[in-house]
Amino acid sequence: MADLIRLKKSRSPQRGLFFTKKELGQLLSLYSSRVISGEWRDYAIDHTEDGVAFSIFRHSHELPLFSVSKKQRKGQRQPTFELTSGYKKLASSASLVDVISRFEKLPRLVTG
Repeated sequence: MADLIRLKKSRSPQRGLFFTKKELGQLLSLYSSRVISGEWRDYAIDHTEDGVAFSIFRHSHELPLFSVSKKQRKGQRQPTFELTSGYKKLASSASLVDVISRFEKLPRLVTG
């Protein structure tokens, strides 16, 4: 006879970090305004070991233009939001609004 294995006991509890409904709404609002202007065309949400990232693309087959990530490192009480472009960190804050506001200071892409 086969042994019964309780999966709940054998799996380690994983607490993932996600964007809240409000945060996702803020990101999608910014994204939709830039889609309307023709600057951006695609996005992706990726989950990593230490957080989550909202990546923005000009074309689906290219590397992301920008990425807004939410990470919580050990010992931190609240998560940190970061705006990156390629390997360059453009902004970092405990507030998503502060990070999103950096987009207003960046030059807009000319479409054509």
